[in-house]
Amino acid sequence: MLYKVVALTAQRNAGLLIEQALKFKPALVVICDQSKYAEVKQGLAGSGVNVLAGESALEEAASLAEADMVITAIMGAVGLRPTIAAIKAGKDIGLANKETLVVAGQLITQLAKEHGVKIIPVDSEHSAIYQCLVGEEQNSIEKIYLTASGGPFRGRNLKYLSAVTKEAALKHPNWVMGAKITIDSASMMNKGLEVIEAKWLFDLREDQIDVIIHPQSIIHSLVQFTDGSMKAQLGLPDMKLPIHYAMAYPQRVQSNFPRFNFMDYPELTFQQPDRVAFRNLDLAYRAMNIGGNMPCIINAANEIVVKAFLEDRIGFLEMSDVIERCMQDLQFIESPTLNNYLETDQHTRIFAGQLVTK
Repeated sequence: MLYKVVALTAQRNAGLLIEQALKFKPALVVICDQSKYAEVKQGLAGSGVNVLAGESALEEAASLAEADMVITAIMGAVGLRPTIAAIKAGKDIGLANKETLVVAGQLITQLAKEHGVKIIPVDSEHSAIYQCLVGEEQNSIEKIYLTASGGPFRGRNLKYLSAVTKEAALKHPNWVMGAKITIDSASMMNKGLEVIEAKWLFDLREDQIDVIIHPQSIIHSLVQFTDGSMKAQLGLPDMKLPIHYAMAYPQRVQSNFPRFNFMDYPELTFQQPDRVAFRNLDLAYRAMNIGGNMPCIINAANEIVVKAFLEDRIGFLEMSDVIERCMQDLQFIESPTLNNYLETDQHTRIFAGQLVTK
């Protein structure tokens, strides 16, 4: 047996959590939504699986002694505390929660060094960079290129974007994802957050991170070395592959996933992102350059405006307006502590919520 599941967590999908727990028999499951606790407890009665509820229980799940690796796939800044708990417990991290490094990249990377923990990215773009760097430890990176599909609105101008609906924004051309990340892809904030994540994962400067639109989503990202040579990782747009790679690292375990056929994609194309129409990318670069708690501010503000957009309370372009206002008006902290990050996250959510309701 390659893997044994020792803990599973979910936000509110009690039915799927019960189904998976009965199949994989973990020692512990956590349902974050405490109103679902009774349902999960009843569904797992007699199974021998311990059931906990609430966000604080995530830290217990993340630091179980039996675990070798923790896959952090929680959406949003709520993933910060469990990731810290896992690192302090000496667990290697399969990182699918980009917000952890966006919010507190310096803190997380320093903790990982102190505890001798590997952070293996699960995002397809960062997994691609990670794979390209294997065996290149002695060679210097000149630049990395994070590819982006361009989302459902690639090539559209500001006039068009001013009237788009959530239904249109949720129709991603290549990837099947949750609503929040799909909207982030449509607005290019997802790529902006990935830029910040890449800074911390690979210890890079702003001028070493570029974004390029690649509509086919076959080349997942590229590394350019100081001698001018480049390495890229290719594959079909399927998240199973980077998850599989992270869990098996440093080995490559045989899979039965569909194989890429060049004849199915006779043309691979590229273009520059439109930073005027898709302002979120520039806001993310700006936040990265400012540093401190500024990336935490844009992440929290973005979570609020995406929720408002999905509830038809704000327009597509207005999301960027609210994020920028939060960057301008909220307190900047140059060297934040964990408590500073948590307070910034809370204050930003309140302030952004007030802007949305005006």
